[in-house]
Amino acid sequence: MRQIKIMINPISINDFISLPNAIPLVDVRTPAEFEQGKIPGAFNIPLFTNEERVIVGTTYKQVGREQAILLGFDLTGSKWSGFIKQALEIAPLKKIGVHCWRGGMRSGAMAWALNLYGFEVYLIEGGYKNYRKWTIEQFEKPYLLTVLGGMTGSGKTKILHQLMSLNEQVIDLEGLAQHQGSAYGSMSTMIQPTQEQFENNLAAQLNKLDPGQRTWIEDESLTIGQRCIPHPFWDQMRDSLLVNIYVPQEKRVEMLVDEYGVLDQSFLISCTERIKKRLGLEQTKLAIQAIAENRMADFIRIVLVYYDKTYNTALSKRNKKDVVSVHIDRIDLVADAGKILNTIDSKKII
Repeated sequence: MRQIKIMINPISINDFISLPNAIPLVDVRTPAEFEQGKIPGAFNIPLFTNEERVIVGTTYKQVGREQAILLGFDLTGSKWSGFIKQALEIAPLKKIGVHCWRGGMRSGAMAWALNLYGFEVYLIEGGYKNYRKWTIEQFEKPYLLTVLGGMTGSGKTKILHQLMSLNEQVIDLEGLAQHQGSAYGSMSTMIQPTQEQFENNLAAQLNKLDPGQRTWIEDESLTIGQRCIPHPFWDQMRDSLLVNIYVPQEKRVEMLVDEYGVLDQSFLISCTERIKKRLGLEQTKLAIQAIAENRMADFIRIVLVYYDKTYNTALSKRNKKDVVSVHIDRIDLVADAGKILNTIDSKKII
């Protein structure tokens, strides 16, 4: 009888991520666990449904491990053919990574079945739990950050993308958080990832950086919408060089009208009411009236008073020696990005 070659390779998450050739990764946790937070790029082949996992877990606690294992096989018995077919679609070369919550029975069972079919399996030691530890570690590493700041409407995100096209390293926090930072930042359509997923996505981006080169990042408060920047990383942002771009107010108003003026009026009014305490009752009333009358430029000018004041307050708390100001017209993205780089390079700042 032909012997089955055991090709299950236990591997740490750090070593798996560092493999020279990417290998498809399967997460066998439930859909609910996967939705809460996953390793970026992972595929979900849930061994149990959300409800089945609860039943198995309850059996484990109340009856015992062996009975829970038997119940697990009863629940999955007819599913194994489907699991293998899904794995073949994900990894047609039959080389695949597998993990569950902490590298226990679920991933072990899937690894065994896939290996039986002929897959070379990389079994993640410690599972997703160890991946989360790896994620937190990324925020504590030192980075050569250069923070791009400026008042609302300065076009910071567009400039960041232009810098990226010039082969500068860039982390787009607002893109990762799916939010533009202000009270209006969801743009009425963006859906933010969970906090856990935001952190996972950010860690994955940080891991791709060359630590010896500067990385541009947009100036942000601690929170972006409902998502919080990890404190160790945010502390680095606060202590890094800030390139403060200054764009004339009317140019900022013009750009913001183009960006926000097309949004639904009820969305804009609802967001304005949420900042009523900070904006003031009278200014809130005037802003809402301007929205209702489609006077978008007037609406923008009113709320900019609040946002500009907030930005200047935060700017005043920074060490002046760590702030470089650059005046730009925001007419030509290429020229503006070039001016910013020339200013930094002329001062011989990383």
